[in-house]
Amino acid sequence: MGEGRQPAQAGPILHFRGIEGQAIRLAAIVIRRDDTAPGSLRAAGAEIAPRRLAAIAGITAWRYDFTLAAGDPGYELEGEHYEVATEFDGDLRIAFVSCNGEENGDLDRDGEERNLMWARLARDHARAPFALLLQGGDQVYADEATQGHPLSHDWPDKASEVDDPIALAGLAEHLRHRFVERYLHVLQARGYAWMAARVPVLSVWDDHDICDGWGSLPEKRSRSAVGRTLFAVARETYLLFQHGAVEGDIPDLFLDASGASLSWKRELPGLTIAAPDLRSERDRHRILGPAGWRAVEALAPRGAQVFLVSSVPLLGPRLSLLERLMMAIPRMQHYEDDLRDQWQSRAHREEWQRMLREVLKWRTEAPVTALSGEIHLATRAVMGPDAQRVHQLVASGISHRAPPKAYARSLGLFAGLGEAPLPGHPIRIHPLPGQRHRYVAERNYLTLARRDGRWQAVWHLEDSGETPALDLSD
Repeated sequence: MGEGRQPAQAGPILHFRGIEGQAIRLAAIVIRRDDTAPGSLRAAGAEIAPRRLAAIAGITAWRYDFTLAAGDPGYELEGEHYEVATEFDGDLRIAFVSCNGEENGDLDRDGEERNLMWARLARDHARAPFALLLQGGDQVYADEATQGHPLSHDWPDKASEVDDPIALAGLAEHLRHRFVERYLHVLQARGYAWMAARVPVLSVWDDHDICDGWGSLPEKRSRSAVGRTLFAVARETYLLFQHGAVEGDIPDLFLDASGASLSWKRELPGLTIAAPDLRSERDRHRILGPAGWRAVEALAPRGAQVFLVSSVPLLGPRLSLLERLMMAIPRMQHYEDDLRDQWQSRAHREEWQRMLREVLKWRTEAPVTALSGEIHLATRAVMGPDAQRVHQLVASGISHRAPPKAYARSLGLFAGLGEAPLPGHPIRIHPLPGQRHRYVAERNYLTLARRDGRWQAVWHLEDSGETPALDLSD
C-alpha cells in the first residue's frame, strides 16, 4: 500500500441526515491516523464530543452528530469556523456530481488537473452557497484495489477458488487498505475537502465504488469467495466514507432496515430526494432485488418536486440494437458487460418498464426529475407526453476526463432513433441548452436552483462554461 500517500488526517466531512422541525440534522466525520480523539465540535451553543465510529486499515474515524437551526451560521471545530447553509425553505441551491476519478492511475494524476472542476465548484459555492451536494455514483474508482494480492490480482478475469478463512481475511485486510487509500485521496483533494466541510453530502454508489461492472460481471465471479470479500469491503467503506455510518446506523438512514438494499429517501420542505440502490442486489438478470423494489414501491414522495438519483441513466437510447450488433462482432463482445449494466439493456427491459411506471405514479403528484451520472458525458432527456413530462439530467465526469468528441457524436446519432418502452411515453435525448449536439464530451457538474418556487438546472462545462438555465417545474 502507498503509505506515503496517505494523509495524516481528513475532514470534517458533513453528511446530511434530514430535517427536524426547523433544524437540519448533520453528522461530521473526522479521520485520524492514530487513536487520539479530535476536539469537541461547537454548534448552536453546544459542545459535542466525538464518537469513535470505526478503526480500519490504520485510521480511526470519529463522528459528531448535531443539529443546526435555520439561520445558524455553521459550526466550529478545533479552532476553525465552517459556514453552512441552513435555510431550506424558500430559495435553495443544490449541486450534483458524479464520476470522481478514473479507472487507472487516479492516485498518480496531477492534483491541479484532476480537481480543476472541484475548484470551480468551490468558487461557485463561495459565490452563492449550496445547501446540499448530491453525489451520483463512482465517488471513488476502486478498480485497482484488487491488484497486489495473489487471490485477486487477476480480478475480474479470474476469481480464485478458495475456502481458506485465513487467506480470505488477509485479502479483506489488503482490500481495506487499498479502499481507504483511495477514499482518503478523494477526501483530501483540493476543492473537494473545502466543499465537504461546508456542504452536507448525500451519496449513492455505482459500480466503480466496488469494481468496474459490479453486478453485470459473470455470476461465477461475483458470487465467488473473492467476489463476496470484495463486495463486503466495498460496502463497509462506502457506508463509512460516503454516509459517515456503520452497520448499526442502517435502519436510521436507509429504507431497508436489513441493509440488503441501501436505497434512501430524504424529505425537505417542498422537495423529495430519493436514491434507489442499483448495486447491492444487482446481478446479470436484475438491477433491483426484492428489498430494493419494496423500497421503491413504498417511496411515496411528498414534496412539490421529486429528484430521483439513478446512478445509471434512467432514460436512454435503444441499447438493445447496439447489444445485438456488438455480440455479432467477436472483437466487440467484451463490451457486453458495459451495455448490460444499463437500464436500457434487453436483459432488463421488463424491469426498466416497471421502474418507469413507478416514476409515472409519482409524476401524478409532482414534477419528477431523474439525476444521473455514469457515462462521462453531459446530456439530458425527456419522457413524454407533455402532460406527464419527466426530465432526466446527466452530469458525469467531475474529475474523469471526457471521452473523444467523436464518441459523443456517434452516440448522439444513435440516440436519434428514439425509444418508447412504455406506449405513449416516448423518450428523446436532447442537447443541453445552448448546445448543438445531444452529448457533450467535457468534464462537468450540475447545479439545481429553486427560485420563487420554480426549479432550474444549469450545467457547468469545463471548456464551454455555464449553459443557459433549463426550467424543470412544468
